[in-house]
Amino acid sequence: MKSSGYHLLKTDQQARRGRLHTPHGPIETPAFMPVGTQATVKGLLPSQVKSTGAEILLANTYHLLLRPGHELVRDLGGLHAFMGWDGPILTDSGGYQVFSLAHRRKITEEGVVFQSHLDGSKVMLGPAEAMQIQLALGSDILMSFDECIPYPIAKEAAEESLARTHRWEETTLQFRPDDGRALFAIVQGGIFEDLRLRSAEFLTNLPFDGYAVGGLFVGEERSDTLRVLQAVGPHLPSDKARYVMGVGTPLEVVECVMRGFDMFDCVLPTRNARHGQAMTFAGALRLKAARFQKDEAPIDEDCDCLACARFSRAYLRHLLMAKEILAATLISHHNLRFMQRLMDGVRRAIEEGRLSDFRDDLASGLGAS
Repeated sequence: MKSSGYHLLKTDQQARRGRLHTPHGPIETPAFMPVGTQATVKGLLPSQVKSTGAEILLANTYHLLLRPGHELVRDLGGLHAFMGWDGPILTDSGGYQVFSLAHRRKITEEGVVFQSHLDGSKVMLGPAEAMQIQLALGSDILMSFDECIPYPIAKEAAEESLARTHRWEETTLQFRPDDGRALFAIVQGGIFEDLRLRSAEFLTNLPFDGYAVGGLFVGEERSDTLRVLQAVGPHLPSDKARYVMGVGTPLEVVECVMRGFDMFDCVLPTRNARHGQAMTFAGALRLKAARFQKDEAPIDEDCDCLACARFSRAYLRHLLMAKEILAATLISHHNLRFMQRLMDGVRRAIEEGRLSDFRDDLASGLGAS
């Protein structure tokens, strides 16, 4: 297998234009990763996802452990063969579920005991289990196991969680693959800058292949989010990929890029699509609105997605009101294509040294400050 590695191609202040090599092909960065939690991007065929311009998908360790089971996926040829996606795949270790399923789990030194949301059975997920599952799935980028803490949280509790996360992440290195796949660490510490810097220092002294920042975009003020990213970015290695987990609104993605980060993921483009919300550079369109009932225009005249190439806003509204599955497919394709068009623009802007202007134009178009 080809080895993974990040190559920095161009900078614009802190922003980075790069290329991340993986066993299943290169990824042009900055990059947005569509989320395929359960080995599928909801409503879309792999070929349709690829036609948006996406080069890498994200899948989830916890959910695939419960259903269909990582051993079954391994026996059927691994995640790429199982889901029919021949490009790179990143698997989240399940650390986010420590946050999102707080009412169903108990944290111990060994890991987290979950009560399955499917049948109520007890499931143990710790650093060793998370790595063994991801190795069986065959993902290109594996994430170390961490605890994603809630907001707000007392500093003492955040500090205790961080120490445990560091112990877990150090344990995952025992399972680091030697076949070209990458293992990323996750910087935690809530909104406490000193804890974040302590985490970055600890993890960058260990032989990880890339670094993520987790535990943001969980309810904190955006000023705190950006302050943390601004502080952490310069303390991460320049020769390794940097990933901000769970960010998916256009302006927030660009703000993260401007602070030196390369990779992003979020369910928002597809989740919002299922509720009839289409993303454009002039702001979101809520296509269930009565004003679109007779609108013959596409969502976006400049877009080449499946929806915009053939269908009107009026037709998409009809599908939504009739609760037709095709509505989710078409608007999801549009939103994911929008995100890839955004990233194309970001990469060009970095190459041309005008990312600040790009950000200001985007904010102006979206009606943001």
